[in-house]
Amino acid sequence: MELQTYRYHGHSMSDPGVSYRTREEIQEVRSKSDPIMLLKDGMVNSNLASVEELKEIDVEVRKEIEDAAQFATADPEPPLEELGYHIYSSDPPFEVRGANQWIKFKSVS
Repeated sequence: MELQTYRYHGHSMSDPGVSYRTREEIQEVRSKSDPIMLLKDGMVNSNLASVEELKEIDVEVRKEIEDAAQFATADPEPPLEELGYHIYSSDPPFEVRGANQWIKFKSVS
């Protein structure tokens, strides 16, 4: 399987991504090759969904993302002893090594 990808943004905050390609190039690739846009267009053209339905889905998804981000930033960090909790869903407890190799954490499913 070969997948062709295109990064719309730079590598990092210090790389805005516009020094080695133009904004027009990015917009052209986005309009012609973006997999989400292609899927949306295909669904509308095949009468699988209307533009309004897809907009409603987009609003719901953005709301879910915003709620999750809000929860993640507002929720306190877990205690150090709980860092190994819920790594795997159905395995028996095992030790998880942290940054300090002498400190072990117990996993909890």
